[in-house]
Amino acid sequence: MTAMSPQVILLMGVMGSGKTTIGELLAERLNWSFVDADDYHPPNNVEKMARGAPLTDADRLPWLRTLSTVIDGWLSTAGAALELPARAARQDAGVVLACSALKHEYREILVGQKLGVRVVFLKGSEALLQARLLARQHAFMPPELLQSQLATLEAPIDALTVDIAASPEALVDQIRASLFD
Repeated sequence: MTAMSPQVILLMGVMGSGKTTIGELLAERLNWSFVDADDYHPPNNVEKMARGAPLTDADRLPWLRTLSTVIDGWLSTAGAALELPARAARQDAGVVLACSALKHEYREILVGQKLGVRVVFLKGSEALLQARLLARQHAFMPPELLQSQLATLEAPIDALTVDIAASPEALVDQIRASLFD
């Protein structure tokens, strides 16, 4: 990595945008760890979403604060063994974090002025997102929550924005070229 390269890449977007697919592939290509922010949700949030109820800002705040602390830990241990959930197999140079991070204020909590974190916004049309959601099963996010996520979404102006209509491989190539070349 160069001095300006990120140590944490935050992939953000609504459900169905490919955060996990792109994140896992990007992490593999970078030989980094992949972490899904959903792994940090408290049980009451998971239960609420499984019932099809959107989370409120009050529901999200403790989760976002936890993630911010986790990101701080990753940044302070860059190059050393990282504290990662069990499913994040690699413990090395960096982390790709998949997190909806739909509002500006959420991204401020997660990233703020932290050096070493870059945000990548996975943007797609509602029709494409709906089609993807109908073709998959998620442990606790029913497709009905897409409308609430789209209503909540505040597109970032300070992120790398990529159109999810491209193939996962093409998106990963675009992200790598934009962040590391």
